[in-house]
Amino acid sequence: MSLAGKTILMSGGSRGIGLAIALRAAADGANIAMLAKTDTPHPKLEGTIHTAADQIRAAGGHALPIVGDVRDDDDITEAVLKTQGEFGGIDIVINNASVIDLSRSLELGAKKYDLMQDVNVRGTFMLSRAAVPILKDAENPHILSLSPPLNPTPKWLGAHTGYTLAKFGMTMATLGLAAEFARDGIAANTLWPRTTIATAAVQNLLGGDKVMAASRTPDIYADAAYAVLCKPAREYTGQTLIVEDVLEAEGVTDFSGYAAIPGTPDSALFPDIFLD
Repeated sequence: MSLAGKTILMSGGSRGIGLAIALRAAADGANIAMLAKTDTPHPKLEGTIHTAADQIRAAGGHALPIVGDVRDDDDITEAVLKTQGEFGGIDIVINNASVIDLSRSLELGAKKYDLMQDVNVRGTFMLSRAAVPILKDAENPHILSLSPPLNPTPKWLGAHTGYTLAKFGMTMATLGLAAEFARDGIAANTLWPRTTIATAAVQNLLGGDKVMAASRTPDIYADAAYAVLCKPAREYTGQTLIVEDVLEAEGVTDFSGYAAIPGTPDSALFPDIFLD
């Protein structure tokens, strides 16, 4: 299967994993609409929604940058309607936008807790829900959320409770949608990596250059997402998927080409959180 002619509505996507997924789909000639806030350059982060759109077009896709906030219901409605109006429908929703703060419970600010809940959990639910009536008319509709399997062990529940709640909330919302709309043929799955991915979040929040060097590139996430989105929606839903497992099922056995630093052995890579 191919994503040629398919229309993707993504939250975020100005950089990092979201952009990598968009570029992988663009190589097939997909249409990608992005609902994101980064309208002007950020002092510490590369890329805006407009530079991302330029890269998507250069890769062979069609881009629709929509400046807005996934926390705002009017912005969500506008994004859904603009995407449908521009491309004639919506085939895929990717819940990529996410806020991370690994502070312990006593140090986590109330506003940051609310922000993580609003973007990660509420944003995932509201954007997906708004697109469902249009997804029902798609040939092979998918919802994909970039969130981890539910792993309620003390290790992860106690590590950073606020962030854990927000990421598990994304997953629970997605699994709920999978069950609720299975009869309509809408797939809803989550996807998460075994190792850290070399993104700005890892650079700035998880360990700087040391962890970046022991990470894989966003391309591994993009290739796994592509494989998921090409699956028959009625047969491939309600799963909490792992990036490497998806690729292994596709016949990929050598992940060395995804190392952020070429030549880094798999054994030296930094494991991502939430997985035992």
